[in-house]
Amino acid sequence: MRSDIIKSYMIKISLLGFIIMFNVLHSENENLTQYVDSFIGTAGGGNTFPGAVLPWGMVSVSPHTDPNAPSGYIYNQPYFYGLGHVHFSGTGCSDLGSIILTAGENDWETTPNLYRCHYSDEQARPGYYSAKLVEPEVQVEATATNRCGFTQFTPDENGDLSILIDAGRSLVERRGGAINIISAEEVTGYNISGGLCGEDNRHKVYFVARFNQSSKQAEIWTDDKILNNRFASIEDAGIGVRMIFNSNPDKPVKVKVGISYVSIENARKNLEQELPHWNFNQIVSEAQLAWEQQLSRIKVGDGSNTNKIKFYTALYHALIHPNIISDVNGEYPLMGQNGTGKVTNSERYSVFSLWDTYRTLHPLLTLVYPERQSAMIRSMLNMYRESGWLPKWELAGNETYMMVGDAAPIVISDSYIKGIRDYDTDLALEAMLKPALIETGEMAPPIRSGYHELLKYGYITFPQDKSQEWWAWGPVSTSLEYCLSDWAIANMAQKLGKDKIAGEFFKRSGYYKNLFDRKTNFMRPRRRDSSWLTPFDPLETEGSGSWEGSGGPGYVEGNAWNYTWFVPHDITGLINLFGGEEPFCEKLQTCFSEGHFTINNEPDIAYPYLFTYLPGEEDHTRKIVKNIMEDNFGTGPGGLPGNDDAGTISAWFVFSALGFYPACPATDNYRLGEPLFRKAVIDLNREYYPGEKFIVEKKGSLLANQKPKIISINGEVWDEYRIFHSQIVGGSQLIFEY
Repeated sequence: MRSDIIKSYMIKISLLGFIIMFNVLHSENENLTQYVDSFIGTAGGGNTFPGAVLPWGMVSVSPHTDPNAPSGYIYNQPYFYGLGHVHFSGTGCSDLGSIILTAGENDWETTPNLYRCHYSDEQARPGYYSAKLVEPEVQVEATATNRCGFTQFTPDENGDLSILIDAGRSLVERRGGAINIISAEEVTGYNISGGLCGEDNRHKVYFVARFNQSSKQAEIWTDDKILNNRFASIEDAGIGVRMIFNSNPDKPVKVKVGISYVSIENARKNLEQELPHWNFNQIVSEAQLAWEQQLSRIKVGDGSNTNKIKFYTALYHALIHPNIISDVNGEYPLMGQNGTGKVTNSERYSVFSLWDTYRTLHPLLTLVYPERQSAMIRSMLNMYRESGWLPKWELAGNETYMMVGDAAPIVISDSYIKGIRDYDTDLALEAMLKPALIETGEMAPPIRSGYHELLKYGYITFPQDKSQEWWAWGPVSTSLEYCLSDWAIANMAQKLGKDKIAGEFFKRSGYYKNLFDRKTNFMRPRRRDSSWLTPFDPLETEGSGSWEGSGGPGYVEGNAWNYTWFVPHDITGLINLFGGEEPFCEKLQTCFSEGHFTINNEPDIAYPYLFTYLPGEEDHTRKIVKNIMEDNFGTGPGGLPGNDDAGTISAWFVFSALGFYPACPATDNYRLGEPLFRKAVIDLNREYYPGEKFIVEKKGSLLANQKPKIISINGEVWDEYRIFHSQIVGGSQLIFEY
């Protein structure tokens, strides 16, 4: 009898072991793309797009449902305006969106309001998009490689099918381009675009479109004129081509479109190398595999499907920009000048929205995708070689000068301090220093507009003389941004043994103190005579510029509440300005309790983690971050809190869900919060880091709103609310025990 009990017990143990092993294996091989909802962020101002794109891909084949939207798409709009081939994800201003492809009725339709149509039954997943067009009745499906789009149109019935390529329009008002009908199966050309947020940037997007069957008819239009020409080009006007095909449900019209920012010849090379066949489903499968490989760098488990959808969609959005701009032969448009450069054994990147991305996105890439971050830094240094400056807000080889501060040094210093150093570090320091080493009386370059005033007065003055070409927007905010950038320079210079430079820039990083008003405990605008600007309203959100949402007087897209704690490099010094931890904590709590904090814009997104600098107050961070992840991030189209800004807000969620956060880039530590999942595993790149995996776990009974009893690293109790980069990349285990 006893032996039967033991035998039965052993069978149960073996079965339990099998179940555990099965679950582990299943988890390790889980299809992670199933948790990506490409429609999250496509409503409510997130400004993401649902179309087909690869990780960091040049091409994104995505629908336009609102030509005035920054990504061309807003969820649940009535009309489909076609598929563009290059797009922004999450930005607040429009650009790109060109080489628009759609199916139309057989009558001539030369403007979006004529060739738009109703649609239904949208579907999207990583690397794939489809919709049913109502007029004409056609199923449209799209996928992508890095540099090519692949679309197929399947009609409901036999008959003629009209395919339109609008080469003259994008998502900005500027129009123009060229069309060349090479044959009944091939069309080439380019689009002229630019004008991000009203700036003067210009670029061309070249294309080669190849069809799987011969057209019956092909004609070019310019504006509303039909041409018999085989070639036409135009500026400041519309241009496109209509191709008519015999088609039926068993013979869809397929279109392969190679894209290049260099030339038509390169667009053809991209097409021939990346899409040599017509197997649409194969490209869809390869796109999904590419996403699986990148998403699987981080595996999370034992959480709800809702949280997994939030997490992997956030990670997905964080892996779109900066994106590849070099062609298969390595060529790319030079920065700030005409001509072509070439990279070997790497790729050139574009869309450096650095004011946003230095805070979360680039630290995420540095930790989890260091090989990509390294290539991006090399791209930035090549931009310096070509244009004389590091990028500020670069697009397609043009500097747009959007936003404020000088974020490139922060990005480079952060990566250097964390161990990414496979580039010319002396050149990097030289590039970081160049706009900051100006002579007395010399105007600062546009990369650091207003910086000469920071050196002269110890702060940038308000009001600014807007008759100057490069006046400083939001002097308080801009001054604080420069202080952080100077601290990043000092930190890297010190690591490189440049002590004199480090000393000077550590000094400059402390100029933030000159803007702190001890009577109000706010960072506050000052005049040239050192007096405080009056009247002063810390809640004012207009007056820093002439446009709506520019920010309160002296601030950028915010107010005094949004910027008073923006000294991430010296929180201890800021606490001293407040008069100690108690008044600092009291006002910080007021910021949250009265609703002055916002997660939908970058300046204050690190503020929930400031409580970890205050012994005994750390639990506020855990509660606030948890509430933000639950209340401000969702699984519907409006599931992102405001513009995603090239993945910045999504990267905030990724870090916060993992339980640690880079509250101060260009330093070697992260602040601790609370992980969202029972277990998360980051696979480390052994070419850059010594460890194999970093594991974060929650153990014990997880009751609602319960704080951890013990935090440990590799089995040793850890009393600090920060963890060091070296601990993570060394391969360690961070455990929160409840």
